[in-house]
Amino acid sequence: MSTELETRVLRKITLRIIPFIMLLYFIAFLDRVNIGFAALTMNQELGFSPTVFGIGAGIFFLGYFLFEVPSNLILNKVGARIWIARVMITWGLVSGGMAFVQGTTSFYILRFLLGVAEAGFFPGIILYLSFWFPMKRRAQVTAIFMAAAPLSTALGSPISGALLELHGFLGWSGWKWMFVLEAIPAVILGCVVLFWLTDRPAKAKWLTDEERDWLMQTLAAEQNTKAGSSHVSVWKGLADKRVIALSLVYFGTSAGLYTLGIWSPQIIKAFGMSSLQVGLLNAIPAIIAVVAMVLWARHSDKKVERTWHIIGACMLAAVGLIYAGMVTTVVTAIIALTLVNVGISASKPPLWSMPTMFLSGSAAAAGIATINSIGNLGGFVGPVMIGVIKEHTGSFTGGLLFVAALLCLSSILVWLLSKSANRQNSAYRASHSKSS
Repeated sequence: MSTELETRVLRKITLRIIPFIMLLYFIAFLDRVNIGFAALTMNQELGFSPTVFGIGAGIFFLGYFLFEVPSNLILNKVGARIWIARVMITWGLVSGGMAFVQGTTSFYILRFLLGVAEAGFFPGIILYLSFWFPMKRRAQVTAIFMAAAPLSTALGSPISGALLELHGFLGWSGWKWMFVLEAIPAVILGCVVLFWLTDRPAKAKWLTDEERDWLMQTLAAEQNTKAGSSHVSVWKGLADKRVIALSLVYFGTSAGLYTLGIWSPQIIKAFGMSSLQVGLLNAIPAIIAVVAMVLWARHSDKKVERTWHIIGACMLAAVGLIYAGMVTTVVTAIIALTLVNVGISASKPPLWSMPTMFLSGSAAAAGIATINSIGNLGGFVGPVMIGVIKEHTGSFTGGLLFVAALLCLSSILVWLLSKSANRQNSAYRASHSKSS
């Protein structure tokens, strides 16, 4: 009976929550990286050099970094429904405002404000999932949610490429139409959030009393099990060395992710493709990555193993980046970008299932936000270095090798973190065997 109840509850909350938050993340990621498609025509029109574009694209993450932890703590206090709605409406308005960029200064300011507006969305959703799903299902549901990022690239790339073809309609450039039209869904969905999201299981009227009780008791039992070893205070969560280590791991994966999102359209464009062709070709690696991501996370859950699932994925992405720096045809470029997409996407779910294994309460809110905010600085460093190196060398190769090195560093840090955890577990078991 309990197994039947568990299956019913998990199916019901999955169908209620996951498709909707995937849609939200789809729009968030689209509005975050559509700057890569705007660059195909915007850079020439406004006279942006590769360095200026790289800084403007990456400065988003400085605003994100500064406001991430406060935003997630507010979400934990006021509830996901109100705060996620606020995040989406404000980022939609700022993203639409990108259509009115006039030069370098307004470009930098609006990209920074977009980061401020969106701060707290992603870690807030990761925290929100921990309110609803037991630990053994968390990597898998996180993977399904995060599949919205490569899906956003897969579906959003052709859309962005097509919108650029509106150039001249009503006297506006195509990149301006793209920013405005792709911002509207964020504002609309922000309003829908107020009516659809439920903050906690205790408030879920769409569950029966039996289903609600089972879910609350199961999650409470997990909290009690890890209470002895998990941090519950904000400051302990922020200071935990595992949080710092995971932040640095995420730094490398973020550098890879946003190098892809922001620069891959220009990498493909360099082979003489039209904007629409770039959109269609850019979708291919992302489609493959969606499937690989979910299968890899399912395997991670089945084996109850995170370390080597993260390391293997990061190294695959690093190999793809190195290969991307040597390609000479559009076909080999797509193959290389596929390797990077698969590796980056597959690394995320097992990585994000780790923080809530040792953090709870406010510490989880602060810790997850810290990992995401520090880690996402990789989204600043990666694109900026690609731009700077390209301007000085005329090639993407040096920048791609730089980002590949960051991913190798992420792999090493995960391995060291695993070794440290094994030593702590051995010491814990030894002390308990003596005391017994």
